Amino acid sequence: MTSAVTTDTSARPGYGQLLRTPGALGFLLPGFAARQPFAMLTIGIVLLVQHTTGSYGDAGIVAAVTGVSMALFAPQMGKLADRFGQSAVLLPGVLAHTAAVSALTALALLGAPLWALALAAVPAGASVPQIGPMVRARWAAKLEGSPLLPTAAAFESVTDEFTFVVGPVLATALCAGVHPAAGLIAEAALTLVGGLFFAAQRGSQPKPVPRLADGAKHASALSSPGLRVLIVAFVGIGAVFGGMQVSLAAFSNEIGNPGANGLLYGIFAAGNMIAGIVCGAIAWKVSPRRRLVLGYVGLTAAASVLWAADSAALLGALGLVVGLCIAPALITGYTMVEQLIPSTARTEAFTWLTGAVAFGQAGAVTVAGRLTDAHGSSYGFLVPMAATALALVTLLALRAKLATQAGTRVVGSSGPAAGPAAGPAAGPAPASASQGGADGAAEAAGNQGDERGLGHRMPVTVD
Repeated sequence: MTSAVTTDTSARPGYGQLLRTPGALGFLLPGFAARQPFAMLTIGIVLLVQHTTGSYGDAGIVAAVTGVSMALFAPQMGKLADRFGQSAVLLPGVLAHTAAVSALTALALLGAPLWALALAAVPAGASVPQIGPMVRARWAAKLEGSPLLPTAAAFESVTDEFTFVVGPVLATALCAGVHPAAGLIAEAALTLVGGLFFAAQRGSQPKPVPRLADGAKHASALSSPGLRVLIVAFVGIGAVFGGMQVSLAAFSNEIGNPGANGLLYGIFAAGNMIAGIVCGAIAWKVSPRRRLVLGYVGLTAAASVLWAADSAALLGALGLVVGLCIAPALITGYTMVEQLIPSTARTEAFTWLTGAVAFGQAGAVTVAGRLTDAHGSSYGFLVPMAATALALVTLLALRAKLATQAGTRVVGSSGPAAGPAAGPAAGPAPASASQGGADGAAEAAGNQGDERGLGHRMPVTVD
């Protein structure tokens, strides 16, 4: 059973009111520029290293090392930001990333061996600024106890999708139209300028979370079983991005039109963006857990037919469908973090998911690169199919872990029970509120916590 969602638009402020929040544009604009590295870095490395080595497999290895490094270090960066403040982590991180990417670019242009490129890729990935999770954490701090918080969650999800439209297309266009190294150079420049401006907005950053009074450490976000399930799902989503990046580039070369890569990836990314906007416009009456499962089924089905495309037109159409299926799963997963993870570890949780996408992307780039070198692009498209299928099996088997535990506070609820204590810093609900069926409570709580407004929204019922 799912609970009803009110259609009173006055209770759900829209994006316009959200953007008029005092101080919001001060961190949103530089944050948008500074979050492009995640979308540009992998494709920029693939295109540059493939140009200098002639091998998609070698390019995949370097990109994979970058992705794995990011996946391993991103949660640590999130922990440090929670404890010491975002600016304290960003300032050295931005400078280190700019230097690391510049070194990697120079080594590739000088024809350095694969081992040297892979070694240089480690600091390039480890130092990627975690701007997206930090922006989400700033919204949570600024809108504590406000009904605008769910709207902010929707806005950030759409912004993420738009980043995947702009970033890869920009990097591909620069590499194809200016110079193979132009994509990485632009990535480093955006990181430096956007990151420094974002870090300068100290007034909007969340207050650091010190150690507990007895000196004990706060529980890690990874201790949540639900987050671990989401990580698996996000690895599969990352594999779609990585497999598409390599395989679309190889397919474009096979048909004798390398420039088609940017168009094909742009169509795929545009599907992401369109679906993201639509998802934010719907007042769902189905729980986030069920939406995640249904969305992932659609993503797996769409990714399973990419290998059969034999023309650019067909591949573009299939890529659009895959893009349309990614956004619902991605948005729902990020939304569930606010239900499953306490505020003291939420930045860390967001970075775990960001790292999971990077890890899946890295693995897919490596495997798809080898398959493409050996057998052609159609074999590279098998990687998204296999990865999403494995993630879907895991998601179905462990979906009970995604239920909000009875008695757990739901962040961003705009229902009647959401009072001043419903903000990110509030504590758990009283024990008396946890009585009854845990799964039914999770469904109802999930629906309340996932209401996200556009001002005027379209109700959808899914039972």
